[in-house]
Amino acid sequence: MNLEIRLFATLKDLAGTKALTLSLDEPVTVQEMLSHVETAYPALSASLPTVIVAVNKAYADPDSMVNAGDEVALFPPVSGGSDEREHPTFFAVTSGEVDLTEVLKRLTAPDVGAVVTFTGSVRGETSRSGYPQITKRLEYDAYEEMALEKMAQIAREIWQRWPLVKGIAIIQRTGSLDVGDSTTIVSCAAAHRDQGVFEAARYGIDRLKEIVPVWKKEVGEDRTYWIEGEYRPSSADN
Repeated sequence: MNLEIRLFATLKDLAGTKALTLSLDEPVTVQEMLSHVETAYPALSASLPTVIVAVNKAYADPDSMVNAGDEVALFPPVSGGSDEREHPTFFAVTSGEVDLTEVLKRLTAPDVGAVVTFTGSVRGETSRSGYPQITKRLEYDAYEEMALEKMAQIAREIWQRWPLVKGIAIIQRTGSLDVGDSTTIVSCAAAHRDQGVFEAARYGIDRLKEIVPVWKKEVGEDRTYWIEGEYRPSSADN
C-alpha cells in the first residue's frame, strides 16, 4: 500500500515537506511504520523516539494497526465546530483576529448568568533558562481537523466533570502572531459563578495544551525554535 503521512511543526521543518509517502505491506503496526520512516527519512531519526502518531485523527499506540486509506499524522508533543449538545458551543482554529464580544454572544442564553474566559497572548519577554530573553513573535501550526475534534472532546470532558456548565468556546489562533496578540481563548458559561465555570475554564486550557495538536515556533532576535511539551498523548486520551 502507498501510505501518505502528514507532518507538523518540527518534523515538517526537518523533512522539508508537509507529507511523506511510503510503500509498505498491509497492514503494519505504528512501530513498524516508524521504522520504515526512519530508514527512508534519516533526518527524522532523532525525533522519532518522542513522536506522537495519530491514525484517523485518534492517538495511536505503538501496536496500533495502520491500513491502506488511513489518515496518518506525525507530530511532536503538543506545545499546548460544534458538539451534539443542547448548550451553545463554538470551536475554531483560525489565523484571523478573534472578537471576544462575538464569542461571548455565542454563549449567551436566558439561563446564563456567568461566563469565565481565559485568554492567552504572546509574551515578549521570556525567563526560561536556555531560551532567548526577547521574543519577537510566535508562529503557530495546527493539525486543524484533529484539533477541532479534540476541542469537542474537551467540552465533553468538562460536562462530565461540571454538569452545570452550559456553553463552551475554545479557539486557537494560527500563523504569525506579534507580541500582545491573543493566541488562545477558552470560555465557559453557567447560570451562576459557583457552578464550576472557573474550574472548567482552567481545565479547558490545561487539557488543550495536552491533547489538541497545536505547536508554536518562537522567533527571537537571533534564532527560532519550536516549543514542545512534555505530555505524551496516547489512545487513552481519545
